[in-house]
Amino acid sequence: SATATTTAVEKGGMAAAGGKGGPRRTTRVGPYELGKTVGEGSFAKVKIAKDTRNAATCAIKVLDRNHVLRHKMVEQIKREIATMKLIRHPNVVQLHEVMASKSKIYMVLEFVEGGELFDKIVNSGKLGEDEARRYFHQLINAVDYCHSRGVYHRDLKPENLLLDSYGALKVSDFGLSAFSPQTKEDGLLHTACGTPNYVAPEVLADKGYDGMAADVWSCGIILFVLMAGYLPFDDPNLMTLYKLVSCCRRHTFLVM
Repeated sequence: SATATTTAVEKGGMAAAGGKGGPRRTTRVGPYELGKTVGEGSFAKVKIAKDTRNAATCAIKVLDRNHVLRHKMVEQIKREIATMKLIRHPNVVQLHEVMASKSKIYMVLEFVEGGELFDKIVNSGKLGEDEARRYFHQLINAVDYCHSRGVYHRDLKPENLLLDSYGALKVSDFGLSAFSPQTKEDGLLHTACGTPNYVAPEVLADKGYDGMAADVWSCGIILFVLMAGYLPFDDPNLMTLYKLVSCCRRHTFLVM
């Protein structure tokens, strides 16, 4: 484990430009110098960081230990770390190392600077067939590799697909993932999880589901969104949305 420390660094040119002297406080975690927050969820923040050993940029997911304990997330975090250590694929965000202080857990991750595929869809609308095919091919490659390692993602959606500066797709956020040994005697998973718009009907049925098939369903929804620019199943009322997914129907206004 590493202890989070706070050190002072000189402003240099910034001091001259701003007319104010004095040190700037910079938080360091082991060899990493933390920068601005680039993402924030219910359970963690993601910060840009610089490795002071080689000046490489990375991303650090910061989790509060008390929050993890209070919400009984210990096993989930352990599973996410174990999963990411197991997966080594060019289309999956890489976990470099894990560190901890008395109050925080730090997951040092590959920095993917292009943002979410979700943002690209929001800004550009539906994608051309060639571009959509390229992203979908990379997604299927990554998911197939995960399945070959006995890992089921269970929360595939454009928000969890990152794009690097070269346009390569990277699958991220394995917080809801499962290993094949987690299946019950019937060979199925029984924990309903995921994002409602992308979740498979059998997950909602609460009778057990195949993790591989559930991921493939989510990939199909993602392909639809890439090509159409909107969700095939969507409704502000959650129960209505569940019925739409379970019956595999779409609102009539979506096809008008």
